[in-house]
Amino acid sequence: MPNAPLAPAFLKSTPGFRSNSDGGGPEIAREACREIESWGTGTVSNMRFFFWNAILTLLITSLSGALIPEPEVKIEVLQKPFICHRKTKGGDLMLVHYEGYLEKDGSLFHSTHKHNNGQPIWFTLGILEALKGWDRGLKGMCVGEKRKLIIPPALGYGKEGKGKIPPESTLIFNIDLLEIRNGPRSHESFQEMDLNDDWKLSKHEVKVYLKKEFEKHGAVVNESHHDVLVEDIFDKEDEDKDGFISAREFTYIHDEL
Repeated sequence: MPNAPLAPAFLKSTPGFRSNSDGGGPEIAREACREIESWGTGTVSNMRFFFWNAILTLLITSLSGALIPEPEVKIEVLQKPFICHRKTKGGDLMLVHYEGYLEKDGSLFHSTHKHNNGQPIWFTLGILEALKGWDRGLKGMCVGEKRKLIIPPALGYGKEGKGKIPPESTLIFNIDLLEIRNGPRSHESFQEMDLNDDWKLSKHEVKVYLKKEFEKHGAVVNESHHDVLVEDIFDKEDEDKDGFISAREFTYIHDEL
């Protein structure tokens, strides 16, 4: 908006401007106010428009430079059955045969056909029991389907590597799905109990869950009884005695919760 000292010059350039000596004082004042108001409002609106436009441009520029693309699993369906009665989802038990290769040289690092007495393996989808790349790449799969997964390091063994797998390795898996079963425990229940999303249950988290379940069914909440119950649960279910019930321990053998 223009500063006060600029107003006189603006008024003098206005058509029909008359001085007080011409007897047009009140009329001049009214016209001047209307002109200034109109001019000022437009100026402020323009200033606001350019200000927000500049801020938006700055944000878009900075974000586009700062965002790192999310690593993805490349999925290639090698074989698919004509009829699919059921597709895999989180929490399902999957029986699979697989072969794993290093992308850089094509070398085989593991095969259930060769290194597991020819036996397939069971694993639970979606609880980080295997690789993150498996959890992402094996959803919606049918019995009898075969997939090729190309897994980037971030969704494989990362910077550490493992055994024959060097750090920062891209992995290739050929996976055959032989059978799907319902997981013994609900994947959703585990996520509900896992308050801090670290894929393991602490005694506090189990106690909070038990309290909610008791209240939901109108039962009396007895703190000392819950403490004893939690200790009993961990004594039975915490197989490795690390003070937590892991996703695997919960999924496979947990009955009390």
